[in-house]
Amino acid sequence: MYSKKEYLRHGILFLATLISTTLAGAEWVYLKSVLGEGESLLTWEYFWKSMAFSIPFIGILLVHELGHFFTAIYHKVKCTLPFFIPGWLGFIGWPSIGTFGAVIQMKGLVNSRKKFFDIGVAGPLAGFVIALGVLVYGFTTLPELDYIHSIHPEYADPDFQGFEEGALDFELGNNLLFWGLGEVFADPDRMPAMSEVIHYPYLFAGFLALFFTALNLLPIGQLDGGHVVFGLFPKRHKEISLIAYVLFIGYAGMGMISPYSAVEDLMLWIPLYLGFLFICFSKSGLSLQNRITLVLGIAAIQYALAFVKPDFEGYQGWLFYGFLLGRIMGLKHPDVSGYKELVGKRKLLGWLAIVIFILCFSPRPFIFA
Repeated sequence: MYSKKEYLRHGILFLATLISTTLAGAEWVYLKSVLGEGESLLTWEYFWKSMAFSIPFIGILLVHELGHFFTAIYHKVKCTLPFFIPGWLGFIGWPSIGTFGAVIQMKGLVNSRKKFFDIGVAGPLAGFVIALGVLVYGFTTLPELDYIHSIHPEYADPDFQGFEEGALDFELGNNLLFWGLGEVFADPDRMPAMSEVIHYPYLFAGFLALFFTALNLLPIGQLDGGHVVFGLFPKRHKEISLIAYVLFIGYAGMGMISPYSAVEDLMLWIPLYLGFLFICFSKSGLSLQNRITLVLGIAAIQYALAFVKPDFEGYQGWLFYGFLLGRIMGLKHPDVSGYKELVGKRKLLGWLAIVIFILCFSPRPFIFA
């Protein structure tokens, strides 16, 4: 079915991604505070230790993609092997998670609502089950309290007043599932703060898996969540996708323009931001007039909310992903020949996927102070 060249190419990308996430894991889990003078994280010792992060993380992504892959094979839809995309940026001093994700490309025509649904929902559900297991294991096997002192020896100092200016001030944003599992399975005395979860490889891997699961299950366009919505509500997909995208990009851009900003700043940022929003809706299927009206409406609401609640901000880290969804992928779903209603287990799985999205989504997943 696949040539040796394809197996080799995809295998090399997978191994490269495993290596890059292992290197990234060493940076997050151990940081430089564990090192003595002249030591480096780029050693075999830290490489093997950091596989406690990379193997579960990449394993969850692999199971996700294999869910799509084997379901496509079951429905006799041609597709590629999983493409893993390595992305370690430590060599230039930037924090990263070691990968830009993984994808499978459909090469055959899918002209069936049922097939779209099955292939779309299989990946997130398969990966979610493994992520759940990794998190339960991570919460039930939390190390002793002195573990964090091996990463941050300064915490043991009673006179510690906080990190010096210029140090990385970062924490993960919670979601309902991560919080709930911690409440149920973790020893409260050992439970780390969200700013310290990065030092616990199983918890960090599981959190990132939930983050990617939520991204894929957004009910927009041709994302996995878009396929789910198309399966459940085929005649309403266009409206649901557009509304979900407006809410997503509207929340992301909160705080970009504010009546409390300097006039000269507004004169620069308002046209740039309006242009950005206009580009984001370029594949929305709306007419030019409706696009302009929608963009002006979103910006006006954001400006008014900033006037009423100046301290409220969205999560501008979502803006780039919003650009990719709106300009590159588009908000539409491919048409199919029929709209036969899903029944029984498929409907149940569709609603389960929606619940999983709600449980996994973090409005502010990565918080840099």
